[in-house]
Amino acid sequence: MDAELPDRVRAWIADDPSPHDRAELQALLDDGSAQALADLADRFSGPLEFGTAGLRGVVGAGEHRMNRAVVQRAAAGLGAWLTARWDRPRVVIGLDARHGSHEFADDSAAVLTAAGCEVLLLPGPLPTPVLAFAVRHLDADAGVMVTASHNPARDNGYKVYLGGRAAPAEGRGVQIVPPVDAEIAAAIAAVGPLAELPRASDGWTVLGPDVVEDYLSAISAAVAPAPGRDPRIVVTAMHGVGNPVLLEALRRNGFTDVHSVPEQADPDPDFPTVPFPNPEEPGALDRAVALAADLGADVVLAVDPDADRCCVAVPGPGGFTQLSGDDLGRVLGSELARPGAVLACSVVSSQALRAVAARTGARFAAALTGFKWIARVPELTFGYEEAIGYCVAPEVVRDKDGISASLLVAGIVRRELAAGRTVRDVLDDLDRTDGVHLTAPVTIRVEDLSLIPAAMARLRSQPPASLGGSAVTSVEDLADGLDGLPPTDGLRFRTADGTRVVVRPSGTEPKLKCYCEVVAEVGDDLAAVRRAARERLDRVRADVRAATGMA
Repeated sequence: MDAELPDRVRAWIADDPSPHDRAELQALLDDGSAQALADLADRFSGPLEFGTAGLRGVVGAGEHRMNRAVVQRAAAGLGAWLTARWDRPRVVIGLDARHGSHEFADDSAAVLTAAGCEVLLLPGPLPTPVLAFAVRHLDADAGVMVTASHNPARDNGYKVYLGGRAAPAEGRGVQIVPPVDAEIAAAIAAVGPLAELPRASDGWTVLGPDVVEDYLSAISAAVAPAPGRDPRIVVTAMHGVGNPVLLEALRRNGFTDVHSVPEQADPDPDFPTVPFPNPEEPGALDRAVALAADLGADVVLAVDPDADRCCVAVPGPGGFTQLSGDDLGRVLGSELARPGAVLACSVVSSQALRAVAARTGARFAAALTGFKWIARVPELTFGYEEAIGYCVAPEVVRDKDGISASLLVAGIVRRELAAGRTVRDVLDDLDRTDGVHLTAPVTIRVEDLSLIPAAMARLRSQPPASLGGSAVTSVEDLADGLDGLPPTDGLRFRTADGTRVVVRPSGTEPKLKCYCEVVAEVGDDLAAVRRAARERLDRVRADVRAATGMA
């Protein structure tokens, strides 16, 4: 054990503003067992890093946890960065319903107000898209969203957006990117003792319900669902904050046959029915699909706990099928494509959107992973990433937005029902027109973070010679800044039969993520082509897992 650890812990306790957290750390010190000391060593393994994802980590006491001390330092650093550049910068703060969110939002308001900022606090726990909208709508210079999105219940986080005077037009209402993240991190590191940090007891404004009303009006005007036969819809908010806003968005656009999964409708920071509150995770949609089957629903719409992601399941002969993020991306992209439109997706997302753009006369752009990059594409019409994030109304919310995406999906279902068709028919049309684009990830979660850079090094030094039985024809290192994009840690493999695989470390979770895609032209038998593509994809995924050395 680090001999200085007890002294570092005591110093932190002396400066920690939370009585609860001080007691938590003191109890571990007093315990003195090997387990308690190991816990302390982890809590003090280094400051929780502030980067392009802001802050995200386990809620608890200590420098490597999400807590009031860490949040107050972050707010002080952000306030110092803003006030050094502009007079009385305006900051909007939002929050979800996770453990600690109210305290973290209130602390941020107190610290930023004392720093000289005009602070506007959203009226209670609300979806992240409402915060992203408010940054643009209220011409704020910055926004803070207290959320850990779809992370496990033990986590919370702190997203920072820029707008107003602090960002160019395409970056207003978008999360920070370099070099701003490093500049704010340096300002956070320069914050002195918290005991000396000014905190206001009042002086910020708690916004009224108008901001939610304005958001709902704006997305309704931007999406404008087509008329048709009203579908029966099942929705789930995954124990998050999205249910009331999603239901109201659907209601005011004429969708009245809507049913929430009751046990997942209200906010619950423990997420009792889902171990990982991410609609993509296996089993996460089980309750929604069961309710939809019982009711004979036409579609399932799921949003994650902060409602910035959207997942869809549709009925068919074999029961409900959950659409992949890429399949929904190409459906929505096709819906919004037109000559001159700009369609964008991340470099790890399917190549299908490029085909849609080429066919419709739209322009296509690739971006680095994450909406902080996708949303910055100039003149953006539609953007998506395979991790079920969709931006369907960039002039309203220049970020992923599960509410407006759900509204657009509901409109597509309504229109297709009127024609005796389903979303499955839309996908069939796209496969026949643009070719089958079948994607699936290989996601490797680790406890030991050192395994991830080791795997990346192994893939760089010993790349696979073939994937799925097809020879690898190119190995491209994204660290070299390919396709005019900023450098990032990732590798892209292409094979002779058109298979593409991108491998990268996750930016928010302890995972190595591998994005696999096979492409096939369609002949007379679409089902047979899909079966063959699925078999190829399964072989590719097995080879990728083996190549990482982490199988």
